[in-house]
Amino acid sequence: GPAEGAAEPCGAEGWAQDAVPPGAAFVAAASYRGPGNNDTRNNKALPILLWWSGSLFPHFPGDTERIDCPRGSCLVTRSRRAARHRRTKALIFYGTDFRAYEAPLPRLPHQTWALFHEESPMNNYMLSHPPGIQLFNYTATFRRESDYPLTLQWLPGTGYLQGPAVPLAEKDAWRRKGYGPVLYVQSHCDVPSDRDRYVRELMKYIQVDSYGKCLHNRELPSERLRDTSTATTEDSEFMTFIARYKFHLALENAICDDYMTEKLWRPMHLGAVPVYRGSPAVRDWMPNNLSIILIEDFDSPQELAKYLDFLDKNGEEYLKYLEYKNVGGIKNLFLKESLERREWGVNDMTMPNYLNGFECFICDKENTRVKEEQEHKKSRGKIPAPRPHIAQFKHMGCPMPTPGFGSVEDLPEGDGWKEMWLQDYWQSLDQGEALTAMIHRNESHQGRFWDYMHEIFLKRTRQH
Repeated sequence: GPAEGAAEPCGAEGWAQDAVPPGAAFVAAASYRGPGNNDTRNNKALPILLWWSGSLFPHFPGDTERIDCPRGSCLVTRSRRAARHRRTKALIFYGTDFRAYEAPLPRLPHQTWALFHEESPMNNYMLSHPPGIQLFNYTATFRRESDYPLTLQWLPGTGYLQGPAVPLAEKDAWRRKGYGPVLYVQSHCDVPSDRDRYVRELMKYIQVDSYGKCLHNRELPSERLRDTSTATTEDSEFMTFIARYKFHLALENAICDDYMTEKLWRPMHLGAVPVYRGSPAVRDWMPNNLSIILIEDFDSPQELAKYLDFLDKNGEEYLKYLEYKNVGGIKNLFLKESLERREWGVNDMTMPNYLNGFECFICDKENTRVKEEQEHKKSRGKIPAPRPHIAQFKHMGCPMPTPGFGSVEDLPEGDGWKEMWLQDYWQSLDQGEALTAMIHRNESHQGRFWDYMHEIFLKRTRQH
């Protein structure tokens, strides 16, 4: 039947619905029924997949559903009662909710663990270390190397990038009214990328209008716009307001290859040039060679400010950054092919959403594994047993946080960012190691986690 699984139907505002955070809309989405298959087994014979993070269960309204995927069918459930069932072949975890000290133990040898994590690496740095990510067999993350990549989850399609820009004359008129060339709207301060430290320095050299809670220096014109929920839902009045700016500071909350959010895509959609720091590999995904300004290309905030000032005064040079909006302006084949190839949609009722997509990906893997295990048994060991697939470091592998400006050595004692994020990053490594050790020793009692952590801590202090 027709697909019903996309995140959120577009209302009267059309594209204005696009930035509903991916998790928000799933709760009420009807189950996506795929094209079906020729699996004739009844429900009692199907492999079971358990969504350990029940809040993510992409079905409505029950606790258990049959899904018919391209290669076979499965039962999926969010009922943890199924956890120890011999037919429960896979547990699916949501990265943001995955805590080493709450992991289900003992880990059963007949079960694979699957990880769904489209959110920021800051939500769980454990997954950026080998011991953390290698706990999982299959992954769906923002990185293109993961088993089921979610890289362009904030980009509905190339058409979204080609929305019209506010005419330059109107942007210049806006400047003459005293508005700055650069916009910053951020209410989540103190993040691993330490973006405010950079912006604070940039503000010394160029006017930055900052409307969010972080580095706040200007008020939005109406009470309605000051409501933070307005900013996150692509409200049309808010969009009209911010589209008049020439440059948007687009700084992700954490740095990792392929971690790109609406902070990047939304200004491109509106025709404001993103001044970007985030994925080091961002150029791979850009519509053409001149569409964003990378902070990394400048030796200092002062140098960047000089360049922005130059573009602000030279309209012809500025407009080169918006040429991707013209007919045929999207030159990047890798971007186009990646969008065509993905099998899930963003707010597209004709496609499954990526939660249903990943679920079917796991279902197909588990059905294949069941068949291979049966053949192995039947052949009395002549046919080898299937080898477990293990997630790789590069499925997540985000680097250690670094200061937004200057070096760690320059930071004063007691700097809040340093104490919070560097500690979090290294502590997550210990947590991944502790849980791995518990699984290897077939530990069945979660409560012993902190003993393992203590053991690792002592071992490390002895080494130093």
